[in-house]
Amino acid sequence: MEIGKKLKETRRKVDLSQEQVAEKLFVSRQTISNWENERSYPDIISIIKLSDLYEISLDELLKGDQKMMEHLEECTNVVESNKKLIGAMILNILLFLIMLLMATLMPDRIYMLAVDFSLAIISVAFLLYQIVRRI
Repeated sequence: MEIGKKLKETRRKVDLSQEQVAEKLFVSRQTISNWENERSYPDIISIIKLSDLYEISLDELLKGDQKMMEHLEECTNVVESNKKLIGAMILNILLFLIMLLMATLMPDRIYMLAVDFSLAIISVAFLLYQIVRRI
């Protein structure tokens, strides 16, 4: 059974409304609705809180839902996430150095330097976004 159906069924068994669950978890009612309709998935902390609130084991709550297990694995795999981020940072630095080297070898350096500077700002902004998103 999918996690959304289990969450909805279990919430009803303990006779709680979406609003009541939302208040206890400090999220919006819409968030609870999204989880139950599988438009989004709860994070691991919310899963634990739901397990406690509904008095159901994590195993019983999660077992059998492959999508939810993949979501949790992706969200909690910090090592893999950090490897990707470090790789992107190294690639960013290498590309910037290559473009800087090319700019010094070209006759119209000012235009190439302007392009390099623009690309550097865009790539740094993207990397900062990725870092902030992981925090």
